Amino acid sequence: MTTSSDRPPLPRTTTGARAPLPLTLLPRAPLLLALLALALLLLLAGCAPGAIGTVFQEPRAAGATPESLAPPGSAELGPADPAPAPAPAPPSDEPAIDLAAHSITDPTSPWVVVNKGRPLDPAFEPDLTTVRGYLVQPAAAPDLTALLAAADADGVHLTLRSAYRAYAKQAQVYEGWVAQLGAAEADKVSARPGHSEHQTGLGVDVGSSTQAGCDFEKCFGETVEGRWVAEHAAAFGFVVRYTPQNSAVTGYAAEAWHLRWVGRELAAYMRDTGVTTLEEVFDVPGGGYAR
Repeated sequence: MTTSSDRPPLPRTTTGARAPLPLTLLPRAPLLLALLALALLLLLAGCAPGAIGTVFQEPRAAGATPESLAPPGSAELGPADPAPAPAPAPPSDEPAIDLAAHSITDPTSPWVVVNKGRPLDPAFEPDLTTVRGYLVQPAAAPDLTALLAAADADGVHLTLRSAYRAYAKQAQVYEGWVAQLGAAEADKVSARPGHSEHQTGLGVDVGSSTQAGCDFEKCFGETVEGRWVAEHAAAFGFVVRYTPQNSAVTGYAAEAWHLRWVGRELAAYMRDTGVTTLEEVFDVPGGGYAR
């Protein structure tokens, strides 16, 4: 063990006073060195000693926002992506048509609905023109002519069996069926006068050139002419007005030979939607007579 007498004598100054103790001999030397290092760091950072908590903060300009103080280079990323817009609704498969484009009560309208509950004025007579010897409304004539020509081009030779009928003529036809079948059964196959589409000049009955015996008969639908009409009539603005499937709505037995001109737009709409009656298209009553 070293005693005080073993220590080397302390150096003295020229005046005889003792020199300061070396730092290595001071008991607080490590703490003093740490404080000196911190002071040096603060001086290098250009800050006052009391600003330790803000050494690494940049001064905020007046009105600056947190976004404007983002780290350098972050602006290159651009603004955040906006929220995705809602997915558009899927397009409707139903064809578009303005069902108010034509009257359903004007007897000259291509969309007039005539049935057992919607009679025509007995005095109504439309303007008429002739197609292959039969009278029809002028508006229907071009499409009827085109339909017959298209059938001919396909080797299917349709005949015309009936078209416009005046009120008085329809009365004769109906009475003939009453005499043959009785009133109840006649009402299923023939319109009472004033309730026939033939009076509008927009209805026609077509026949077969290969099986004439099927004209006005159920078997017409099975003839080559009947099948052609069922497939192609809509392309020329006609609908098969009375079918086995819609008898409850129309009030009549099926007539595969009875075509009603409604124009190409409505005929295509009915074909594409599968709606076969004007009553359903325009939401009007059908069925039987009120009395």
